[in-house]
Amino acid sequence: MDALPRKKENPEGTAPHRTVPFNNGGTSVETADTTPPTHANDKKTNAVGPKVVGPPSLSVPTVEPQLALELLVHGVGGTTPEEMLGDPRVRRITGDDTAACYRRTEDADAEERPDAYLGEPVREAYCWSNLTSGNSARALWLILLPFMVANLAHWMRPAAPPEHRAQRIYDLLVRILALTLTVLLAAAACEVALDLTAWQCAGTSVCADGKSWLGFLSPANSGWWSAPGRRLALASTVPLLVIGFLWWLSHRTWSAYESASPPPRDPGTSRDTPAHQRTVLSLHGFWYGRRLVARLRAAHATAGVLTIAAALRIATAQLDRRGGGGTALAVTGQALTALVVLLAVATVLIVWRTARSEAAPDDQSDRLVVRALPYASLGLLALIAVHTAWSRPGAHSSGPLPGAAAFGAIAVFQSLVVLALAVTAWLLHRAARDEARSALNGMGGPAVALLACAVGGVLSGGVAQRFADWMDGDATPGQAHAPIPGPPVLLSWQASVIPALLVVVAVVVVLAAIRVLVVRGQVAHNVPGLYDPRERPDARRTQRIAGTIARAGLTDAAPVLVAAIAAVTLVLGAGAVAGAWLTDLAPGRATEGAPPVVHAAAQTAESLGSWLMSAGVILLLTMGRRAYRDHSARRTIGILWDVGTFWPRAAHPFAPPCYAERAVPDLTWRMATWTERFDGRLVISGHSQGSVLAAAAVWQLDLVTRSRVALLTYGSPLERLYGRWFPAYFGPAVLAGLHREMDDWRNLWRFTDPIGGPIRLTTEDGGKVDQGPLRDPLAFGRTLQNPLPAQILGHGDYQADPVFGTVRSELIARLGPGVPLQRPQSLRAAPADPPHRAG
Repeated sequence: MDALPRKKENPEGTAPHRTVPFNNGGTSVETADTTPPTHANDKKTNAVGPKVVGPPSLSVPTVEPQLALELLVHGVGGTTPEEMLGDPRVRRITGDDTAACYRRTEDADAEERPDAYLGEPVREAYCWSNLTSGNSARALWLILLPFMVANLAHWMRPAAPPEHRAQRIYDLLVRILALTLTVLLAAAACEVALDLTAWQCAGTSVCADGKSWLGFLSPANSGWWSAPGRRLALASTVPLLVIGFLWWLSHRTWSAYESASPPPRDPGTSRDTPAHQRTVLSLHGFWYGRRLVARLRAAHATAGVLTIAAALRIATAQLDRRGGGGTALAVTGQALTALVVLLAVATVLIVWRTARSEAAPDDQSDRLVVRALPYASLGLLALIAVHTAWSRPGAHSSGPLPGAAAFGAIAVFQSLVVLALAVTAWLLHRAARDEARSALNGMGGPAVALLACAVGGVLSGGVAQRFADWMDGDATPGQAHAPIPGPPVLLSWQASVIPALLVVVAVVVVLAAIRVLVVRGQVAHNVPGLYDPRERPDARRTQRIAGTIARAGLTDAAPVLVAAIAAVTLVLGAGAVAGAWLTDLAPGRATEGAPPVVHAAAQTAESLGSWLMSAGVILLLTMGRRAYRDHSARRTIGILWDVGTFWPRAAHPFAPPCYAERAVPDLTWRMATWTERFDGRLVISGHSQGSVLAAAAVWQLDLVTRSRVALLTYGSPLERLYGRWFPAYFGPAVLAGLHREMDDWRNLWRFTDPIGGPIRLTTEDGGKVDQGPLRDPLAFGRTLQNPLPAQILGHGDYQADPVFGTVRSELIARLGPGVPLQRPQSLRAAPADPPHRAG
């Protein structure tokens, strides 16, 4: 297609702009050559920008020099501004020590001398790595893993219409499931502190002997604290400290992340977009969850405190039934139980009604009942602690603490919620549009929610198992000769199914390895054809390149692994609950009358599973301890959170904080203010996770500013990961709308990249967003131009490819010396046919 004058629409309320010619962007990157060919009819552009061409009979006015800015956003793991800008001398332009924009020192005053930058844009780097990996205290976020996974399930809904009735049901089910995880964590803390320590070990002389720190609690000393109720009241401070720590951690990050306000929008811009074309990510209040997190934090803190209160009430109710207390204590206890139920109902109602308000920033003050609920629960817990510690002559502790069946009830309830979530997701998937590539056919959310429950069960059970092993020495809890009964039987059954789950994971890994070998053999035949045929063939080099491509393709098979683990977890978890309830014995003792093979297998699974469950907890604590001391390890943990904490805390307030609620407003403010002040051209350039932040920031701009911005992404997971797992927010229609409303978009990708991939969009004029696949490595062997072997770059160093500079220059040129406005209807983007991907 020839270079034609590009006519921009003139939205209402903006000054008219003249027509500017442009290169039509027909660049395509062939895998056999790194230099993109130019169409014969394309107009040439000089170093300054596109040549202004007008009709012969018309005179063209002189164009004033105009500054261009390239805003760089790094990806997963972060990097330094010196590395991004290629200069050791950098200066912070705006921001703070957590996240900021930097330039080379010599470019700090570029706006005052635009004539010096006619050939190249001013490069500016936005560094956000400290949002996830900068502070040693963030190593503590490892204990929040189940909450983070549950929060992800909220955002994995299918792309059904917003008005679909199942949308609200889906949100509610995820919030209820998240609440059960808080209750499970509080119950696990109560199991360790109240049951294993205060009730079982401190009440048994055999266990308490040799533990000086338990001496004052032992009945053998006949001290004031030796009464069972007083031991429980004192031990309840431990789970209360756990809940308090989670509340403090959530509040600390809440004030630093969710409090970044979005830039203001002028009336008559984005609000004029038709409702059917409006995407959720463009809503003004999407990245401002300050009030929502505060409400959920109050509800979850209350739920944790009420769990401790319920554990105390169940224990004292049994003591009162044994006759240890008088009628007044029993009546008072019933009244306190009623108050616990009343506050629990109020907590569930708050979670029920706390939905995200994204159309505008939510600045409304919380209701008095929401603010007062945590304090009311603390007051009630204090009353119950006094009631529990009240003197009950003749009271003693024996066996496990009453209420151990709560773990089974939580597991069953979570399973029912996940099944209801799966039905809801299926209904949404049926009503969704353009979901051909969505992960697990819309079942990604329920599968991830189930994994969150499994991880929560493993962590809680692992802590209880290891603590019980430490308390009773060499004996095995649950056996006849053990000094204490140990943790609930259900935890032993859940530990016993872990080896079977690991066998399934191992089978999937083996199949993945076989797939890599097969794909490597298929791809190896095509690798030499991508390079100069005059180069000498090298079998080892060919196999290495083909193997890299095959391993990179495993990312597309991740849904298979998630589906296998979720399905096996559901079946084995149901079997564990059934076995615990039917036998009320640990697997080893429950199979004593079975054939020797069965009994040996059950004992082996129980013992091995207990160690594996405990090893997971120890590994988590070890990683946190190392990350606290080692900056490199701390940065590795930050990489893990970069993907999991991109989304706001919509379901669980104790999840790790959403760094995008700081980064996206930062980028939006920078783009909006710079284009407004200097009326220049801007290309936002994002790598890996930085491309997701860049796209989200462009969505937050008003339509006029958005049309002045071009997007360059490379190694981008926008479609390959986010589009498949979060189709409602990054599906084909949503990405097409983003391309339609901004000036232009180019995406670079490689077959060797395990994270980035094509965007799969095209325009009606035949132009494509994707530029690739790029050749990697750039040279096959040693040549005169490349005397040393070229590195296989994979996911990194896209700037080393000559195509990068060519595409960036093209985007700057397309923006033109005049400021463009929204693109005409004829150039709207539409989903492209998915190209063939090796492997």
